[in-house]
Amino acid sequence: MTSATGRGPKVFFYVQHLLGIGHLARASRIAAAMVEDGFTVTMVTGGTPVAGFPGPGVNHVTLPAIVSGDTGFSGIADEHGNPVDDAFKARRTALLLEAFATAKPDIVIIEAFPFGRRQVRFELLPLLDAIARAEPKPKLLTSLRDILQERSKPGRDEETVTLINGHFDHVLVHGDPSFIRIEDTFPLANEIAGKVIYTGLVAAPPPAPPAERFDIVVSAGGGAVGRDLVLGAREAARTLPRLGRWCLIAGPNLPQADYEALTADLPEGVEVFRFRKDFASLLGGAHLSVSQAGYNTVCDILRGRCRSLLIPFAAGGETEQPTRARRLEAMGLARILAETEVNPQTLADAIRAAHALPAPPPYTLDLDGARRTAAILRELA
Repeated sequence: MTSATGRGPKVFFYVQHLLGIGHLARASRIAAAMVEDGFTVTMVTGGTPVAGFPGPGVNHVTLPAIVSGDTGFSGIADEHGNPVDDAFKARRTALLLEAFATAKPDIVIIEAFPFGRRQVRFELLPLLDAIARAEPKPKLLTSLRDILQERSKPGRDEETVTLINGHFDHVLVHGDPSFIRIEDTFPLANEIAGKVIYTGLVAAPPPAPPAERFDIVVSAGGGAVGRDLVLGAREAARTLPRLGRWCLIAGPNLPQADYEALTADLPEGVEVFRFRKDFASLLGGAHLSVSQAGYNTVCDILRGRCRSLLIPFAAGGETEQPTRARRLEAMGLARILAETEVNPQTLADAIRAAHALPAPPPYTLDLDGARRTAAILRELA
């Protein structure tokens, strides 16, 4: 556990990332805004460590890491890929409850649950019980991205409503209601409407001008599911040499063997990176962004105001990224290529077409969600 202190209310923030790093990145932006506002923030994370997160000034508690067993989030495994057993779950639960008791927070924020993260109910339901017994009892909030995954199993939405109404004081929706509202992806939103607070999109602050310029920036988010995108882009670049300089960002979670295959025999004008801290800045100087349609990547694209080709992640019945991409396309802010259609030729054709588009039209989406979240929490405390 790393340690830091602040002047204001104490916040206990639980974040469990299972596949990519998007949830952790968004939560870290929110935590940074709270620290800047004088809060004492304890963040508990339970995924594989990611360098640079959650960031300075945050008390960081790490639970034994778990990951998704597959891209459909049907199970969990430890960081070595082994299924977790009851002893492992009991150890995590005990560590989580100990961290809560030590922090003595004024506010508890649980990222995604109960709208998602059912895989960790084994530790979150005991945490809800501990919160209910605490004296004084902290306020309890859930922290959600703007678009929820569609539920395929009956009764799940009803169970979510029961938990929200039985335990949670508020539902923070990190989105702009003029873009999409919670009722658009959560059918029972009217049953919790009085608890919903929109914060705006949690984008990074406006970046500095780029220190390096690329004409086309291709990114695969965390990289766990972006192999076909970056490999396809490398081959597309061979047929599109006149489009300028290319930057391929593979992501920290792309398997090493795939990364080595990607970096072999690069076309002229193409550079490959695992990660770029200045990603948002690069978009500000780029002619075109090619990426998946994850929350944080899209926020960076909106900040950069560059042309965008989106290949939304849809494996395992995922609906969140396709929904976001369609909304952006309807606003004239992106073009879409389906994930199942990606190959070097289709990707080259789509990149050529998107590159030829005029600059994106103006928009007024609220991107200041991190700072607004801190302000909302200060009012609640």
